[in-house]
This record gives sequence, structure tokens and C-alpha cells, in this order.
Amino acid sequence: MVLGYFFVFYLFAQGPGPRDLWRNVGLSLAVFGLAGVIAARYSLGRSFSVMAKATELITSGLYARIRNPIYVFSWFFVIGVVMMVRMKLLYLAPLVLIPIQIGRARNESRVLEAKFGEEYRRYRASTWF
Repeated sequence: MVLGYFFVFYLFAQGPGPRDLWRNVGLSLAVFGLAGVIAARYSLGRSFSVMAKATELITSGLYARIRNPIYVFSWFFVIGVVMMVRMKLLYLAPLVLIPIQIGRARNESRVLEAKFGEEYRRYRASTWF
């Protein structure tokens, strides 16, 4: 967590790109996104895994409203970094990241539905992404 914030603030202070309003907005988005990713990861506890697996259905904290808060908040983080440094190659990052994460979310949804059935379908109906 500390390293993530160090990276963001170092990039803000020392990274490439113009020093203007958009850089400040990018910093705000990156910090907001990183905080959300950390909070979502903390909520998962031991249920976190890189590969989709169903150990427990987490429906509290950020997961009470958003099924995939790590993905959602990582979008804020990446878009914030892109806004800060404005390197043309990085403009592709959200275009690559978002479809990959949507695919991963769909896969995780299939795994959770197979394990938790109707309970997961009710949860999915009451949350966003």
C-alpha cells in the first residue's frame, strides 16, 4: 500500500507530462483508484486469488454494491496515471485493460454461479458490474 502511494506521488512529482489541471485531476483519480483497490482487496481477505475460484461469497463492504470493485477502482487508477503523464503509448492501457478485466469478471461470475447458484444470482441482481 505504501509503495503504491509512493509510486503515484513520485510519478506526479517527477514523472513526464505537463504540470497543469489535468495532472492534478489525474493524481486525484489515481489516489482514489488505489484506495479503492486496497479497500476491496482487504475486504476479500483470504478469498483473494489471482485465478478464479469460489471459496466464499463476499457481499459486504465495497462488494455490497459492486461485484468487482478491484477492477472498477483499477480503471480509475490507470486513467489517473494516464492523465498525469500523458504518454501516447499509455493511452492504449485503458483500451487493453478494460476488455481483459471484463473477460476476467465474466469468468469469475461463472465460477461463483457454479458454486453458489441462486445465492450468487440474487447477489448479482442487486449489484453493479
